[in-house]
Amino acid sequence: MSNKKKNTKKKKKPFHSDFYDFNLVAVIILLTCFGLIMLYSTSAYNARVDYEGDDMYLLKRQALFSIVSIIVALGISKVDYHILKHFTVILYVLAAGLMFLVLTPLGVEVNGAKRWVKILGVQFQPSEIAKIAVIICIAYMVTQMGKKVRTFKACVVLLGTGGLLAVITLVVTNNLSTAIIIMGITAGMVFLAHPNTKVFLIIAGSIFSVAALTILIISLTIQESDNFRIRRILAWIHPEEYADGYSYQTVQALYAIGSGGFFGKGLGNSIQKLGSVPEAQNDMIFSIVCEELGVFGAFLILALFFYLLYRLFFIASNAPDMFGSLLVSGVFIHIALQVILNVSVVVNFIPNTGVTLPFFSYGGTSSFFLMAEMGMALSVARRIKFREPQDAPEQLKSSV
Repeated sequence: MSNKKKNTKKKKKPFHSDFYDFNLVAVIILLTCFGLIMLYSTSAYNARVDYEGDDMYLLKRQALFSIVSIIVALGISKVDYHILKHFTVILYVLAAGLMFLVLTPLGVEVNGAKRWVKILGVQFQPSEIAKIAVIICIAYMVTQMGKKVRTFKACVVLLGTGGLLAVITLVVTNNLSTAIIIMGITAGMVFLAHPNTKVFLIIAGSIFSVAALTILIISLTIQESDNFRIRRILAWIHPEEYADGYSYQTVQALYAIGSGGFFGKGLGNSIQKLGSVPEAQNDMIFSIVCEELGVFGAFLILALFFYLLYRLFFIASNAPDMFGSLLVSGVFIHIALQVILNVSVVVNFIPNTGVTLPFFSYGGTSSFFLMAEMGMALSVARRIKFREPQDAPEQLKSSV
């Protein structure tokens, strides 16, 4: 009798790995559709003026990018994420090399910034590839180091690896905001992998103190500067004094937020999008959301982002191995950073950084690579293993 019980126990399949996070897919599609609606509402007037009366020009382009990107994400989710380990070095070198192409005739200048590359008719930002490259590279290096990640040397190597891409982004493409995000992703992933949190908290506190002191010195000693980053800090500290110049976009965005009230003016009824907020469909689209949908709409969007981050946290916590957990954690940090920085800029909590709002701001490159990250997260989710109901403890079964 006992032998039969043992045999039956051996035949059981205690785990299954057919899990697919449809909740994550649903919130991705919901954010994408919400973003397309707000993009059309924000860009329709300017598109009609700039593109021969076609008010849906930007919407059609972004919708095409979004559909292709979602298909690519679902395709990536079907591939075992462990295959990325074999392309870590190639992806890292490719990301760095593509950024140097900005300095060649292949580089394209848009709105005074030369940060794009056009190859075979396809225009994209190489810095977006760098974000994915640093996530995969740091995750792979941490898993290879194992317990050695606790050492000071390992931390220097990891931070230096991500820092190198951040420096190239800053120096070659002159893109401080993306460099900050790349370095933030690196520091966040090393923080999660390292057991000693006190060191990182001390470093973070020191950086914050130095930044605050620098801003204080600038505000007290400098009134005018040729450096556009210093001008942005001055405009942030005294927006009313530079309302006709450096802080014009920020001030107009604040007008949009203030005029929206709690429930907003209604979808499509924004006044500020008619030209008062320059390039409203990009960095400042959240201000138009607040004007048309009010505080209620803003909180709804933030709630969707919170749920997206919750699903990523769930996947990272239940990932089958350290590599998968760090991959999803990197994606989590990336999206969280971009949302926090974008919203903070719009409400003038920090100086203007030019960071886009994921799923909402116009841009095919950012949409494509963001969805590629979602595909990686879904790939990790598919390999999460859960106990089947029949393997529950006997006392749990009896209580049911």
